[in-house]
Amino acid sequence: MPPKAWRPNAFRWQIAEPWDGTDDLARRLRTGRLIAQLLHNRGLDDAEAARAYLTPKLADLHDPEALSGAAEAAERIIHAVRSGEKIVLYGDYDVDGMAGLAILYRGLKLLGADVGYYIPHRVDEGYGLNVSAIETIASGGAKLVVTIDCGITAIACAERAAELGLSLIVTDHHNPGLSTPPADAVVHPAIGGSYPNPHLCGAGVALKLAWQICRTACGARRVTEQFKAFLLDATCLAALGTVADVVPLVGENRVLASFGLKGLPVSEHPGLMALIAAAGLAGRCVGEYDVGFLLAPRLNAAGRMGHAAQAAELLIRAEEIDCEAVARSLTAVNAERQKVQQVIHEQAIEMILETDSDRPDRRVIVLARQGWHAGVIGIVAARLVEQFHRPAVLIALDGDTGSGSGRSIAGYHLAEALTACGEHLQTHGGHAMAAGLRVAAKDVSAFTEALTDHAHRHIGEEMLTPSLRIDAAVKLGELSVPVVRQIESMAPFGAGNPPVVLAVRDAVLCTPAKRMGQAGKTLCLLLGTGRERLRCVGFGMGDAAENLIGVRTVHVAGQPVINRFGGQTSVEMHLKDLLWD
Repeated sequence: MPPKAWRPNAFRWQIAEPWDGTDDLARRLRTGRLIAQLLHNRGLDDAEAARAYLTPKLADLHDPEALSGAAEAAERIIHAVRSGEKIVLYGDYDVDGMAGLAILYRGLKLLGADVGYYIPHRVDEGYGLNVSAIETIASGGAKLVVTIDCGITAIACAERAAELGLSLIVTDHHNPGLSTPPADAVVHPAIGGSYPNPHLCGAGVALKLAWQICRTACGARRVTEQFKAFLLDATCLAALGTVADVVPLVGENRVLASFGLKGLPVSEHPGLMALIAAAGLAGRCVGEYDVGFLLAPRLNAAGRMGHAAQAAELLIRAEEIDCEAVARSLTAVNAERQKVQQVIHEQAIEMILETDSDRPDRRVIVLARQGWHAGVIGIVAARLVEQFHRPAVLIALDGDTGSGSGRSIAGYHLAEALTACGEHLQTHGGHAMAAGLRVAAKDVSAFTEALTDHAHRHIGEEMLTPSLRIDAAVKLGELSVPVVRQIESMAPFGAGNPPVVLAVRDAVLCTPAKRMGQAGKTLCLLLGTGRERLRCVGFGMGDAAENLIGVRTVHVAGQPVINRFGGQTSVEMHLKDLLWD
């Protein structure tokens, strides 16, 4: 008889096979077998690669000249600076775009450039370059436009810029089309096939270009101390974009995230200091969770609820504004965003239940409604994917048109799926796991039918069953403080470097399961074997307490962490799943 689970849609546990090379790698690294197994699970069987992973260095960053188009773009930008040409930076409205824009803007200001910036309105203009904005920029006297985190598919916009005598440099990391825009330079990590890290985020691309610009300005590979200090501080902004844009945290991205996160608490950037303080993180270490759930949402909220300009100013023009006031305002806007998001989520759940969109034979969720806020539906789509484990696309209708945002599951490339249904859409684009679209209201039904058919043909039944990747099954005695400290040193965790999840089977409940927290939504277990004890905390799992009455042994899976409460240090587990016989 299968074990009982605390949740209706039970996880399929996938425990990594024990590796027969753990002893050898552990000996070479002078570490424990568990750490060697965790490194193997991340594809790090070679001792040298494992050391580079465990001790990331700025020296591991790739040469910016290897980045396709960077050298040509730097030459053109330095020519514009020295000729007094007006430069406009065109950035995306999310954290990645704003962080990349801030890096280039502050770097060009350091060079004395005549530089301004433009960020499109999320709802009114949509993602990326648009012809109207190009015409506005040209009419303002600009001679050079540099895109950040957008533009790789904007062929028509590039052609219009050329007609207006406007030079264009495109820096982006999104999937390119069959052809690239006609521009003075196209800086992209996946074009040309020579750059070792095709997964740089937009801010990462901007940092590499800024590095090459500084080199070009100095006429040497080594930059001045002033430029060096600027570039080191810019890793904080690059880390924001890297974590917020959910690019793989491996190789160079891991180096940028690691050093940038460490630099955030001590950064002298006034905007970052104010943002960190507003999030209640002043004087604390800042990790990937803090960026993903506390800092990035505050910056993104401005663009989601209105215009991203206020958030962008906090990163770009911090010395010229009241940063503390802006940070407080962004916190208030984010709170309003959360309220709107909750309403839309409740309405979406109601529509799913009314239409039976969660049936096993319905392998994608597509919902459309008049009045939904277009800036928030992407977050709701992500929550629906977590709940129902199938792709979800939400469309905010405004009269005759709709703006949509979708999130996907592993194995189903959402951007390609939208391309397959493109005849029903006005515009679309994005990544494998997230994408956006515009659609006429009259075409929503046809699009829904087409995407439903496509999902049915490309999503197998097993893909709809959520799986829990577990690194290893361990005994309680293996989870010592030194071992878990080593595990924590494997952070930052994220895409490509997931948090370590361990399983403990047949663990004895030392005391009855109990609820914790003001609303009783958190579960607390105390497990024991012999002298060993392990406290387990299950956020949102409080309802399981009643189901565990009379149960003696359980199987748990979760993330081991160090609890430093009250000056005491101990190991505890944050539960991901819980089973019992």
